[in-house]
Amino acid sequence: MSQDIEKRLNKFISDSGYCSRREADKLIEQSRVKINGQVPELGTKVQPGDEVFVDGKRINKIATNKSDRIYIAYNKPIGITCTTERNVYGNIIDAIKHKERIFPIGRLDKPSEGLIFLTSDGDIVNKILRAENAHDKEYRVTVDTPLSERFVDRMQRGVPILDTITKPCIVKVESRFVFTIILTQGLNRQIRRMCEYLGYEVTRLQRTRIMNVTLNNLKAGQWRNLSAQEMADINAAVAGSSKTAINTTLPKSQQSSDDANSAKLSRQNQSQNNDSNPYYGKGEKTDFKSTPKAKKVFVNKNAKTTSASKNNPATKPKLSLKRK
Repeated sequence: MSQDIEKRLNKFISDSGYCSRREADKLIEQSRVKINGQVPELGTKVQPGDEVFVDGKRINKIATNKSDRIYIAYNKPIGITCTTERNVYGNIIDAIKHKERIFPIGRLDKPSEGLIFLTSDGDIVNKILRAENAHDKEYRVTVDTPLSERFVDRMQRGVPILDTITKPCIVKVESRFVFTIILTQGLNRQIRRMCEYLGYEVTRLQRTRIMNVTLNNLKAGQWRNLSAQEMADINAAVAGSSKTAINTTLPKSQQSSDDANSAKLSRQNQSQNNDSNPYYGKGEKTDFKSTPKAKKVFVNKNAKTTSASKNNPATKPKLSLKRK
């Protein structure tokens, strides 16, 4: 092994370029991995001199200088699914047809297109994907409704989706229906959900840049190896990055309080914007939870009312009590 030190089994497999660390865990759980002929458990560490096999194929240790690693940029077309599962029609691995085993860093939705990295280096995958590392990703977005100042302002300040409020971002209008957006987040279908909340539908979404790497003249369906300079810049950017997720989980009681405060603040901001913003009415979804419930009014059906009282909902019918 590299540097003759022990290493967790899933990391050893991931570093070899066979698959991602998460997929390695699945292989271990499915008893498809063996160390020195024995089926290991999750969390097992590989010792110097151990032989690791996956489905009978030996997994080689990573080169110290990573000279055997692959790093490519791919312009994913619409319709390609970012999965390594070969049984999925239109999977990204079959689309690229690379001779070595590689896997994508992150993902792009099937109806989206543009830049995505693929590699055989599991270590760099973890560093790039960690949310706290906040690496820029730029997109070019086309929507079905003319853009407004209000839309740009709301997108930049943050939109409530998926039980959170999106982080501030940079939005620039290119034309009546097209804008660019730079995100440091990677929430599920984030841009589409943000636009939908504001009453807009995305008709085209293309990622044009990740960190320092751009599409340039790379056509849809084409890929290229990342240059030495691009890799140097990426390695420098992730040099101080955490390889494992930082635990930011709060106690449930605090989470509930924070969620309530965030929701309250969002409703207050929305109310202020609706009252003062000339662009209000462009289709933003109403937060029905913030609408006060109507008070129930109980009416005595046997009570006699005049025609005037019937037409006036604010008038309460008077009961006529008679002695027997």
